[in-house]
Amino acid sequence: KSECILRRVLSRTGPSKAFINGSAATLGQLREIGESLIDIHSQHEHQSLLNKSIHRRLVDAFAGAGTLAETVHQHYQQWHLANEELSQLKEALQSQTEQHQLLRYQLEELDELGLQPRELEQLEAEQQRLASAGNILASGQQILSLTESGDTNNCSSLINQAIRLGDNINDESPELTNCRELLQNAQIQITEAISSLNHYLSQVSIDPQRQEIVEQRLSNIYQIARKHQIQPAEIDLTHNKIKSAFVQIDGIDDRIAELSEAVKECHQSYLSNAGQLSKARLTASRTFDQQIATHLQTLGMEGCHFITQLSPLENTTISAHGMESIEFLVSTNPGQSPRPLSKVASGGELSRISLAIQVISAQASAIPVLIFDEVDVGIGGGTAEVVGRMLRQLGNAGQVICVSHQPQVAAQAHQHLSASKNINDGQTDSQMVVLEEQEKIAEIARMLGGVKLTEQTLAHAREMLLGAG
Repeated sequence: KSECILRRVLSRTGPSKAFINGSAATLGQLREIGESLIDIHSQHEHQSLLNKSIHRRLVDAFAGAGTLAETVHQHYQQWHLANEELSQLKEALQSQTEQHQLLRYQLEELDELGLQPRELEQLEAEQQRLASAGNILASGQQILSLTESGDTNNCSSLINQAIRLGDNINDESPELTNCRELLQNAQIQITEAISSLNHYLSQVSIDPQRQEIVEQRLSNIYQIARKHQIQPAEIDLTHNKIKSAFVQIDGIDDRIAELSEAVKECHQSYLSNAGQLSKARLTASRTFDQQIATHLQTLGMEGCHFITQLSPLENTTISAHGMESIEFLVSTNPGQSPRPLSKVASGGELSRISLAIQVISAQASAIPVLIFDEVDVGIGGGTAEVVGRMLRQLGNAGQVICVSHQPQVAAQAHQHLSASKNINDGQTDSQMVVLEEQEKIAEIARMLGGVKLTEQTLAHAREMLLGAG
């Protein structure tokens, strides 16, 4: 036999402590496990019947559709969040349409320009050569004349002469040797310079057509730079920034399409589950109403007509709690049309209706322990005895703990405990005592006749206990 002991320690000086089977736990854990073990029905619950949301919860619980109702709520939340984001994105897209169009135009213009890496640098160098081709060629030819061509006075011929004269000097001194090496190196460098110059000049030509193409390309580049108020060298960086901004805005369209599909799927899932929930509610409400009617008759409300009204919402309405609103209607007198509880039921009638609902809900509950805290307030006589029998019947199927001041109700119990409060040395102590047979009789008699017990009240109490069940 397994046990689960829940314990909470309240301290005057510090926070409270919670334990489950001796292990420390949070209050949330204690509450969660407690709610699955014990269901408390209080004397004020009939006031909650004035709240329509309680009607829905009671019907769902009776239908065993609590999980399905939670699933419907989750699908609603998913739909709501996706739809909310979709609306925000559509609004953002509308406000960014003009900017998007501008970015598209700028991006297309820069894509069309198609500036390549180092192209600007190369074009500017080429343009400079083409524009100065005449001067370059003339200067280049002069350099060549001075270095190798022309008369014998060019530098190449002169250095050759100097080298030959140096070789004619029959002296191997370090200074003269160094002079010969330097002249030979100079000759090599001049030869290399002439080669480089010839290669360069071979690339230079007076080409007006090519010059026009280059200058037109540069003009286009400079014009785009002026539009964006940047230096031509910054075009590539600007191009990347515009592309990034455009993709970011353009991505909204993809996200909108994605969210639109998500909204559609969430809505379909919602409708599917909400439809199942509606069927479960409709089926359960019929049985619920029949059982309520039966219990109300036994509670002395023979002419009472109870209806669980399921009102479908508009087709365009999607609710977190399903596709219908639920409200309890009642007619307490024959010939009267059923109306909401708050408009037709008196306090006493509402208490009886609440008691009937609580008993029926408890019958359908899977929670093993039910506590009824003075739910019989305002009920007496034969009706109180009926209430006691109802609670006893529930006790046959599970553990029922009932706090009552009605002897007719208490007499129906299988076991009796007496609760008392005593003050000793300025301290208040509460006690719970299990009553034996004679103590039961005395307590029922006290409830019937007051402080002074008589043989008549004791006999009445014995009769009530013998008649229980």
